[in-house]
Parts: sequence; structure tokens; C-alpha cells
Amino acid sequence: MTASTAPQVHPPLAWPAYKSTVLRAPSRPLVGIPAGLTEGTGPVGAALLGDHPVGPLDHDLTRQHPGEPLGERIIVHGTVRDSAGRPVPDSLVEVWQANSAGRYPHHADQHPAPLDPNFTGVGRCLTDPQGRYRFISVKPGAYPWRNHDNAWRPAHLHFSLFGRAFTQRLITQMYFPGDPLFYQDPILNAVPEPARPALISTFDLSETVPEWALAYRFDIVLGGTPFEEGAG
Repeated sequence: MTASTAPQVHPPLAWPAYKSTVLRAPSRPLVGIPAGLTEGTGPVGAALLGDHPVGPLDHDLTRQHPGEPLGERIIVHGTVRDSAGRPVPDSLVEVWQANSAGRYPHHADQHPAPLDPNFTGVGRCLTDPQGRYRFISVKPGAYPWRNHDNAWRPAHLHFSLFGRAFTQRLITQMYFPGDPLFYQDPILNAVPEPARPALISTFDLSETVPEWALAYRFDIVLGGTPFEEGAG
């Protein structure tokens, strides 16, 4: 998903089907602030999901505890590029997700599904010189969320990226192909139809490891390339 401000890409700020936006969306027109030197060169290495440098196992969500987590092991990989199609190297990519039963290890999640003591559900990595990233995890489960009658969120991963500068900051979600809950998910359906497929990963047999893990590809495009016309 691109961070560009093109109206055919971004959802509206207020989307009544997604009830939280009724309270969160701004009620007045936004005030644009031109990007300057600070926005184009500001620090991008701060990590949301840790207070230390990225470690060798941070990308592998299945090896952060004494035992292996329950669920279907998956590989999620892709390339991060800017709006001009150039790879974005050395960029921090972070993910967080529910466990295979559809529950987050957070006090606010009281869904009566089991917690997994071997799965925290957070990971991070840096893109390589070609802008590539790779995570190992387990496929998250769907979960109820009380947005509407019998509401369930499709399986998804949350992504956070910093890019090269503040203007490329992006938080988005990745879905899995063929999920039967797509039709009733207001978050996915708030995204205009032409851009919606960009939020859905593709099954990638070429990266699947035989007898070990299935693979999904999710490429990400960051808009707001520093100092490009209209950035910010």
C-alpha cells in the first residue's frame, strides 16, 4: 500500500462502517504543512517494538521463547520501494499480530481464546540493500471485535515502516488471499477498490520451505519520497 495522498489509494478519514472513526476522525479540514529539511532528513531508526538494536532473531517470531508457538508456520517477505520504484535499504520494518487462536497478549484483549506462552506476536527487521525484508511467524487467527453484529476480523498482520524520513512513515495491514471474512471487514473495505488488492498478500510457492513453512509475498510502496514534488 502506498503512503501517497492520492484519493484513489487512501480510505476516507471518517468511515461510519468502522465505528472507531466516528470518534477519531477530524471534524475540520486538515491543515497541510510543507515538508522541509527536518521532515526529509529526520531520524528514522527509532523502534516502536523495542528499546535496543535489532537482534538476529527479531525477525523470527517462532524463536523468541523456549518452545515453538502453536499454529501454521509461515514466511512473509517482500520488497520495500519508494514511489519512484527504488528499493529502500536499511529501513526498519516492524510487525505485530494475534496468535494462531486469534488473540493478542494484551490486557485489553479478553477474547476467550487461548494465549500461547511461546508467542508474543511482535517482530522487526531491517531491509537489505535491495530493500527486501523477511519474517517467520505463524498464521494469525480471526477474532471477534464487536464493531457490528457477529463481527470478525480477517487474519492479518500489522506493519509499521519508517522509510528514509518522516514523510515516508507508514502503518498498514496485510491480509491473506481468499479469506471469507473480507466482505464484512470495514477496515479493508474502506480502502478504494483499485488499491484494495495491494493490502492482500500473494501465496509464493517459490519461497515456501518444503515440509516446514508456507510463504506469502507482500510488497510495500512508501510515498512521500523526501523532497519530491508534493511530498508531505
